[in-house]
Amino acid sequence: MRIVVLAGGIGGARFLRGLKAAAPDADITVIGNTGDDIHLFGLKVCPDLDTVMYTLGGGINEEQGWGRSDETFRVKEELAAYGVGPEWFGLGDRDFATHIVRTQMMSAGYPLSAVTEALCDRWQPGVRLVPMTDDRVETHVAVEVDGEKKAVHFQEYWVRLRASVPAEAVVPVGAEQAKPAPGVLEAIADADVILFPPSNPVVSIGTILAVPGIREAIAEAGAPVVGLSPIVGDAPVRGMADKVLAAVGVESTASAVAAHYGMGLLDGWLVDTVDADKADEVEAAGIRCRAVPLMMTDVEATAAMAREALALAEEVRA
Repeated sequence: MRIVVLAGGIGGARFLRGLKAAAPDADITVIGNTGDDIHLFGLKVCPDLDTVMYTLGGGINEEQGWGRSDETFRVKEELAAYGVGPEWFGLGDRDFATHIVRTQMMSAGYPLSAVTEALCDRWQPGVRLVPMTDDRVETHVAVEVDGEKKAVHFQEYWVRLRASVPAEAVVPVGAEQAKPAPGVLEAIADADVILFPPSNPVVSIGTILAVPGIREAIAEAGAPVVGLSPIVGDAPVRGMADKVLAAVGVESTASAVAAHYGMGLLDGWLVDTVDADKADEVEAAGIRCRAVPLMMTDVEATAAMAREALALAEEVRA
């Protein structure tokens, strides 16, 4: 079975771990969000790609869900001693090594997709991890801080501001001019199943879909497309999905997110059992819907979610 998964960071990575357990023989291609990418200290940092790579490769900080395990922060402390910022973004010493290798390779002319493949040679994540594009795309958020309206990088909005102010707009800068990375459209066309994990629908999966050609390829694919709601009980399981959903005029409910993706894109949608009353609303929009437990409490619970998603895909296909 060939499965394509659109993935952001923590939620996408943890879902993938469960999917691998549920379908150990599947050929899984992960199209990773690069809208969270940021340049820091002269280095190219790809938080979502690295979170997937570290999580599936056994190097993630399990408690945080991001960054390396057994991490130290001596380089960060030394940079701060020199007065070099930003101090709000915590890169650890082990993590720095990844970004140094990536930046060196890209400076030598290798595209991000080739660099990601090379990095994965070390981590052996058990999936094919492909960035959504080799072009530079950065998600920016329009906010008002201390009476001043400005646009900040998504990482600044989430890490420094902690999503404490309303997001007035979310813009994937550069997405309109970007092209899908090599292998992205081919994987979608060849897929037996396409899954949207419970990643952020605006700044993770939404940014991937903003790259011209990707949404269209998924809509035209012969494979069933099934998503899992990141909203449980009218609130995000983690993160700030409610803040960025409000910025694009979407309510923070499981049914509203399904409608946001749309019947032209989604064939099936899983909601949590606490949102079972939303299933009829989703079905009325032309999307097959089932209510199942959607809390990724451990690998087995996540694998059960993945099996439900694959079962719904088969039901749609039939």
